[in-house]
Amino acid sequence: MASNTVKLARQLSKRGPNRVLRGDLALAGQPGVVYTPESGFNLPAVAFAHGWLTGTGSYRKTLEHLASWGVVVGAPESERGPVPSHLGLATDLRTTLDICVGVRLGPGRISVQPDRVAFAGHGMGAGAAVLAAAEKDVRAVAMLFPSPTAPKAETYAPRIEAPGLVVAAPGELASLNADAAAITRAWGGECLLRTVDGSSGSGFTEGRRLLGAVGVGGPERKTQATTRALLTGFLLFHLTGDKTYKDFADPDTVIPRTAPVADEDLSDQTSQLLGL
Repeated sequence: MASNTVKLARQLSKRGPNRVLRGDLALAGQPGVVYTPESGFNLPAVAFAHGWLTGTGSYRKTLEHLASWGVVVGAPESERGPVPSHLGLATDLRTTLDICVGVRLGPGRISVQPDRVAFAGHGMGAGAAVLAAAEKDVRAVAMLFPSPTAPKAETYAPRIEAPGLVVAAPGELASLNADAAAITRAWGGECLLRTVDGSSGSGFTEGRRLLGAVGVGGPERKTQATTRALLTGFLLFHLTGDKTYKDFADPDTVIPRTAPVADEDLSDQTSQLLGL
């Protein structure tokens, strides 16, 4: 294991050097929030979609984390009910990204470079990120513990040539409630699937959750820290071109508390899911 990668992963699991500002997307017509570094022009940006029965407040530390590393993050506050429209959330993601690019943020000292943008999401929001990316060119797409959507994200994935990152729980790859293997296999460009040791899909959500009353597990701090490091490194490499973070886009790199999933293992998982 390269000591430099271990050091980088440890650094990226913690907040970065930038002071973070918070804004209200509703001022531009889209309910939601935006987090930015205190200042900077031609910054990278990502639009982030929440999971089922959650909202932007359940990802505050993650959104602040990305902004502290120099990435503008917009997150729509929509489709929070028990029967959400995944296509509606995807539309709001695209609108959110357009706002981040087209509006001068903060006190006039922040701007986004239009060709340094990405989509990301958690759970159903990860699937919504796929639906959004199929209709809008972005430089990268990150899907954290993706769960099934309607329409199916894997039917849209072949249209996407941008690099993809899928983060999954080891025990959920062959689950009907997770979509990581199907999306990765269907991806139109290069797509890296990594599992996080000891994780569950629900563990990435911050704070107390409504679903805790029906037996869904609570937040997992180690899962959150490791996933933030993977997400931040992947985005910094693909959105800024900084080769310091190239290992976070390389399936052959060993990163602490994670494991890449090879193509042949994906085939095994799909066979298990289908009962073959």
